[in-house]
Amino acid sequence: MERLSVDDMSAEQLEIEVKRADAMVSIANPITGNADLQLKTAKLFAEYGNNVLPMLPEIGGKAE
Repeated sequence: MERLSVDDMSAEQLEIEVKRADAMVSIANPITGNADLQLKTAKLFAEYGNNVLPMLPEIGGKAE
């Protein structure tokens, strides 16, 4: 993001930096989405305890 604010970049350099920023966003979005899902799962488990484990196979084993 800091590179995008440089005033003396050519149009070509700016285009390269925009593509780089887009690539970073495309990588960051799934990472933050995964972290959000983990947080929601932890909140669900904190609220309902062991009762939800059968519905969370990664935590409680295979779903029946």
